[in-house]
Amino acid sequence: MTTLTETTHAGGFLVWEAFRDYTRETITVATGTLEPGTVLGRITASGKYAAHDPAAVDGTETAGAVLWGKADASGGDTLAVAVVRGPAIVNRHDLVFAGTPSEAEIAAAHAALLGAGILVR
Repeated sequence: MTTLTETTHAGGFLVWEAFRDYTRETITVATGTLEPGTVLGRITASGKYAAHDPAAVDGTETAGAVLWGKADASGGDTLAVAVVRGPAIVNRHDLVFAGTPSEAEIAAAHAALLGAGILVR
């Protein structure tokens, strides 16, 4: 018998949102190949987004959005959709973090998302 494995899919992390036209925006992803549910930070100098990095000092150290679908910016900037504000609820088990953040860094990212109205459950 064949075993099927379900991979992440667009919006799979989302539990609830008030109005999709309010909570989501088209953003510019600056770098990387990112999966749906990736926690993002906003680069202060450019306003573009990249994977949240707690060790950074360019703005991405603060979590501020969650990527809706896959984004491939490996060859340069690309447009993507992200949940950038609430009210919204996301599943903590479906969020994707770049690298290997500590539990404290993940908790800080969850708190930062809550500041944007995105509740992590």
